[in-house]
Amino acid sequence: MILTVTMNPAYDMTYRVERFDRGQAHRVRSVEQRIGGKGINVTRVLNQIGKYARATGFADHAFAAAAELEMPVDFVHALPWVRRTLVISETGDGTATALWEPGARVSNPHAAEQLAVRVSGLLPDIAGLVISGSLPGGISPSLPAEIARIAVAADVPTICDVDGEALELAAEVPGVILMPNAEELERLTGQVSNTPDEVVAATRPLIDRGLRAIIATRGTEGMIASTADGSWSANLPEPLAGNPTGAGDSATAAVIAALSETTDPDWPAILVAAVATSAAAIVIPVAGEIDRSLRDRLTPTVLIEEISEPSTREAV
Repeated sequence: MILTVTMNPAYDMTYRVERFDRGQAHRVRSVEQRIGGKGINVTRVLNQIGKYARATGFADHAFAAAAELEMPVDFVHALPWVRRTLVISETGDGTATALWEPGARVSNPHAAEQLAVRVSGLLPDIAGLVISGSLPGGISPSLPAEIARIAVAADVPTICDVDGEALELAAEVPGVILMPNAEELERLTGQVSNTPDEVVAATRPLIDRGLRAIIATRGTEGMIASTADGSWSANLPEPLAGNPTGAGDSATAAVIAALSETTDPDWPAILVAAVATSAAAIVIPVAGEIDRSLRDRLTPTVLIEEISEPSTREAV
């Protein structure tokens, strides 16, 4: 089993319009609402690709009940209400515009401890852990790192897909895997990394300090994996147009699925799977789903290239 932790879940709303113009009235062609949040999206994709996954985190009773109708869940009921995220999807060219509510504040002073205890109790039964998404008010940014540290100590592969101070603290946990996007990586490293070489150079100090891997997601430019065993870049020959919301979560699902199966990961193969799975999510208008047949077709087309370390190039 793989466990996902979503501390700030959401009801995902998708409005489909032919074209979105600021300042204009629009006729909405269709509306979809589903439970969401980054960890929920990861859970949904894992179940799609044949991996049994359970979701935990914070929720209210209504959200937990709705989630239980779709997937195995074990939430701490600590939120007074659950936020909404709105995506306006344009059917003309697939462009998506997102509006994200900040979410409620956790008032229960024991909520963080309850979640940490719940995850700790499940560790003997899980083969992978994903902690992802924003934090609600009232929760310390140290909580993802604290839970990750407990999981890594139990030899459970652990991915932290968080941002801000929570990402900085997670980067101090030896053995953890980070999956930042370009903006998050820049804030974490303090460096603008426009090329694969620059990404590897920026992430190398963190790898040297003990992180297991950093997989930088770069939108249409693909992904870059930095590990102690080497660094690689992967991308599609031609980028796909569509809704990028949830594409990173699909990549996270592919990575943790692979890591849950082996203690000796094939990082280039994992990166290829992440790129193909992410792309298979872009063509779906709602987050948390992939086109599995497209994923299978894209996998052999992904371009993978090893990135030599700067010291290696200088020695040649």
